Amino acid sequence: MGATADPAPGANVALLRRARGWSQSKLARRANVSVSLLSKVEIGDRPLTPAVAAALGRAFGVTTADVLVPASVAADDEQLLDALRSAIRDFDLPGKEAVPGERVTARIEAADRYRRAVDVTALMPMLAPLLRDATTHAHTANTAGAWSALADVYSTVYWLAARHRWMDIAELAVARQRWAAEQQPNPLAVAVAARDRAGTYLNFGDVERGLVVVDRAITAVQSAPLGTTDRDLAVGILNLRGMTLAGRLPDKKEGKRESERHIRSAWRAADSFTHGDVAAHGLTFGPQNTFSHVFATHVDLGRPRVALSLTDNLDDALAGLPPTRVAPTRINYARAQLDTGDRDGALQNLSTAFDTAPQMARIHPMGREVFRVLSSLNRRSNPQLERLSRLSGISL
Repeated sequence: MGATADPAPGANVALLRRARGWSQSKLARRANVSVSLLSKVEIGDRPLTPAVAAALGRAFGVTTADVLVPASVAADDEQLLDALRSAIRDFDLPGKEAVPGERVTARIEAADRYRRAVDVTALMPMLAPLLRDATTHAHTANTAGAWSALADVYSTVYWLAARHRWMDIAELAVARQRWAAEQQPNPLAVAVAARDRAGTYLNFGDVERGLVVVDRAITAVQSAPLGTTDRDLAVGILNLRGMTLAGRLPDKKEGKRESERHIRSAWRAADSFTHGDVAAHGLTFGPQNTFSHVFATHVDLGRPRVALSLTDNLDDALAGLPPTRVAPTRINYARAQLDTGDRDGALQNLSTAFDTAPQMARIHPMGREVFRVLSSLNRRSNPQLERLSRLSGISL
């Protein structure tokens, strides 16, 4: 899955531009970026950042996901995706035979393990059957727990689709997730659904509307009948999404102001989790995951030195977090090191990201961009670069 023939995002910019017959000057003008930056992105001397990708997407008339390159799909995997699309379409058509709740719960737990380990190869074949079973059980049992479980399955479908930038599936998944969460009163499930819906705005490059979704959901959570722990969990995960969105606002002054608001709120919520991060609804929240999001937000805001100052021991900062969080943070750390001139450190952290979650790292847009820039800047190859070239599918 995810494929070796896919261009890295920066290289894809050049392909999209040439397909339209545009000069670099024309694209730079339309996207409101400098020609110098655009040229460096295209040749691999600078990584394509999410904010610039969104600006270029608007100029091209495509989504940010299209600029960052949807992961290609092998023939066998395409059949699995077709089965998943079919299961999503049948959201209100439960099976004729009852499905035991215990079976649904056990399979959701297995899916969560695969998701946290970023084992897409194991996760994909089970998703369509699991979605059908969870749909049947929710319609039959008609309890808040059963509908929440179905919403969790849709959340995992969204996670898979968003990571690969398969936006047709991602959009359908979040719509059905919200629908399932609202069948019986469940404010926490609704908050998770809002968090995922805001993620689709992130993928499409519309961060302003994504922030509206987050803020509206936080307001709803504050007045919802939730216990303290569930309220802090809901507020926390929504603020993590909010700071990510804010960090990618075109106006970096506004982005700094908005991100700091979400950062403060997330830290307040994280203070309740004194025994460490917790896993719930396929997500992780607590002090460590808050750190990883704060770090990434500062990098997105163009403040790599601030990000790097947040910890002097990344191993300790990430200890205990699942690969779903460790690998992206290592990639962001490598990006910050690259921005500050530490090429050796960037290469080491990128290598660690690939070791931690190879199936994620090889399709991660920034992971591919950091490797492309490192290989461009290092005129002489070395064993680490050669290994990452094989794993990423990007030629040296």
